[in-house]
Amino acid sequence: MRRISVVGNSGSGKSTLAAGLAELLGVPWLELDSIFHMAGWTPRPAEEFRADVDRFTAAVGWVVDGNYSAVRDLVWSRADTVVWLDLPRRTMMRRLLGRTLRRMATGAELWNGNKESFRFLLDKDESILWHAWTGHTRLRELFREAAADPANAHLTFVRIASPADVTRLSRSLAEGR
Repeated sequence: MRRISVVGNSGSGKSTLAAGLAELLGVPWLELDSIFHMAGWTPRPAEEFRADVDRFTAAVGWVVDGNYSAVRDLVWSRADTVVWLDLPRRTMMRRLLGRTLRRMATGAELWNGNKESFRFLLDKDESILWHAWTGHTRLRELFREAAADPANAHLTFVRIASPADVTRLSRSLAEGR
């Protein structure tokens, strides 16, 4: 494992796991949200977004986390491994709710001056909780199908279904160094 794509639903732990994997492997990490969401939650233009991801994934080793279909072809064509966080909905939602409320209460900046707000929490079109709840089954099917697709035969898919799976993956990488 030298080029890893970490995917999964919001709140599943993608960024936390990706940062840890990058540290274990001694490679850079890119959180796609950090370069997609410009100030005011404005989406980065697609060609700029793709160019940034293209440059980053040209390196010998890296970890990228995020589910953006706009750059999945770039990331997965260069990746050797996809780590798919497929936690139970109840686990993911509990984590996401706690994280979201903590960020709102503290006013934590996410990327480029953006912050989560209580206004977004109640707006069905903007709520990360609603997005995660309604997208859970769809994402599970998307990644299950991707793992079985012969077009992705060059990738090793590692499905993480529990916190114990994360521990096993991290331990095996640490022992392999």
